[in-house]
Amino acid sequence: MDTVTLTIKEQPPLYLEAEVFNPDALAGKKADEIAELPLAMGNTTCKVGDYFTVTGNGGATAAETKVVVNGDLIKVKYIGAHMSAGEVVINGNADMYVGAWMTGGKITAKGNIGHFAATAMKGGEILVEGNAGNYLAAAYRGDWRGMQGGRIHVKGNAGSDIGYYMMGGEIVVDGNVDVHVMTHADGGKTVIKGNAKSRLGGQMVRGEIYLFGSVDVMMPGYNYVGDVELEVEGVKAKFAEYIGDTGERHPKSKGQMIYGKIYKKK
Repeated sequence: MDTVTLTIKEQPPLYLEAEVFNPDALAGKKADEIAELPLAMGNTTCKVGDYFTVTGNGGATAAETKVVVNGDLIKVKYIGAHMSAGEVVINGNADMYVGAWMTGGKITAKGNIGHFAATAMKGGEILVEGNAGNYLAAAYRGDWRGMQGGRIHVKGNAGSDIGYYMMGGEIVVDGNVDVHVMTHADGGKTVIKGNAKSRLGGQMVRGEIYLFGSVDVMMPGYNYVGDVELEVEGVKAKFAEYIGDTGERHPKSKGQMIYGKIYKKK
């Protein structure tokens, strides 16, 4: 696998939209060509080389290309967006839309990532060693299709509205989450190893939430149906099972109503 390394030289005056920072866009390109690629900044356009030093060349295909982005990237958006294969490593904190619309490959973020990461993600893997912002794996504004496939693992905390309109895939958060988890979800799975505030599974049609810690307020639309022994993320434990959201319409399978489920570790 060939590696392209992008190291920020100075902070831009406005936010950079770096949709070319992914293996699909950089495959087959040499360092001098990558430095000439455009980056949107406000209502102007600059070049990658204006703010980043570029070393290494892209591989023959996206699958053979690794992109490493170094430095304080809090003003850099869309890293790894739309990628279908290959690998991206972010050595620093990044702004919004990391891995948005990705369909394959792997992103490793060594720091924190901003809001709207993994928007409408369909496949691939994202590992966040820090914290994630709000609307992780959510639908794009005005759309009803959130995360549909792939896996996200956040080792720190996550913000509010994660899994908004989620349809498939898996989210694992080792820390705590804010309000609104899997709101409007129609599939998928979220594991929260820390604590949650409130509004888990609001208006969820189907899908699963596993909570290891506490929840401030359980949604009134969920009914306790009993205890079950489960193995979740390598941990065997007893969980209280709740079904809902009973305020929503739910499909049937073989005459049986299908509900969303919340499992709370006892």
